[in-house]
Amino acid sequence: MSRRVDVPVTATLLLCTLAVLVPLYVTVTMAFKTGEQAVDGNAFSLPSPATFDALAEAWRLTSFPRAFTVSVLVTLVSVVGTVILSSAASYAVARNWDRRLFRWSFFYLLGAMFLPFPVLALSQVRLTGLVGLDNPAGVAILHVMFQLSFSTLLYTAFLRSLPAELEESARLDGATTWQVFWRLVFPLLAPMSATVGIFAFLASWNDFMMPSMITADPALQTLPVVQNIFQSQFSSNYDVAFASYLMAMAPAIVVYLFTQRWVMSGVTQGAVK
Repeated sequence: MSRRVDVPVTATLLLCTLAVLVPLYVTVTMAFKTGEQAVDGNAFSLPSPATFDALAEAWRLTSFPRAFTVSVLVTLVSVVGTVILSSAASYAVARNWDRRLFRWSFFYLLGAMFLPFPVLALSQVRLTGLVGLDNPAGVAILHVMFQLSFSTLLYTAFLRSLPAELEESARLDGATTWQVFWRLVFPLLAPMSATVGIFAFLASWNDFMMPSMITADPALQTLPVVQNIFQSQFSSNYDVAFASYLMAMAPAIVVYLFTQRWVMSGVTQGAVK
C-alpha cells in the first residue's frame, strides 16, 4: 500500500530547504569568483575560472588565524561549561523536586530566560570591567550563564524520563551521589548533551553583540566582530566579503554535520553493560 504524500508539509519543507541552500550556494560561488565576476550582476552563475584569491585576501584582512583561535577557545569553554553546569544543576533539581529550595531554584532559572543580554548589557559591561573580565574569558563565562537556563530546562525534562531504579541499584553497591551522576547518569545524558552542545556552540560561535561590547582589546575579538570591523573594506569587494562569510560559517556547518547524528541517538546509551 503506497503512502500518501502530505502536500502542505512537503511544500513547507521544500521552501525551508531552499531558504537555506540558496543563500549558501550564492555564498560559496561568490567566494570563489574574481572581483570582476562578483560584480557582473549574476550572483547565481558558477565561477569561471574558480580562484582562491578572495579567500586569501579575506584571510589576510581579518587576521583569520588569530580571530579563529579566539572564537574556538571561547566556544569550547562555553560548550563544556554549559554541558557540565546545566547537567549537574538539572540532576540536583530533578532528583530533589519535592524540596522547595530546588523547585524554586528551577523556577528562578526559568525566569532568567526572559532576561536577554541586551537588557543587561550595560551592567554586564560595567561588572566585567571592574573584575578584569573584559576579555574573551569574560565572554565565555557570560555565554555559559546565559545558556544555563534553557539548557537546564532541556536536561531536567530528559532526566525525568530516566528510571530511578538504575540509580538505586548503584547506591546499593556503595556509590556516592557524585559517582552515580558521573558514572551512570551523565553517560545516559549523551543524546541531550549533544543537543545542548550544538545549541551552545551555535549561540557562542555566531554571537556578535556580547564580545563586541565586553572585549576591550580589538586584537582579541571573535570572528563575527572582526568581520564587522573590516566591513567597510568589503563594501565594494563582494568576492572578499562572501569569502570572509564562508570562512566564518564553515566551522559551524562542519561541526553540525558531524554531531547532529548524536542528537537522536539511544536514550539509554550505556545503561546496560
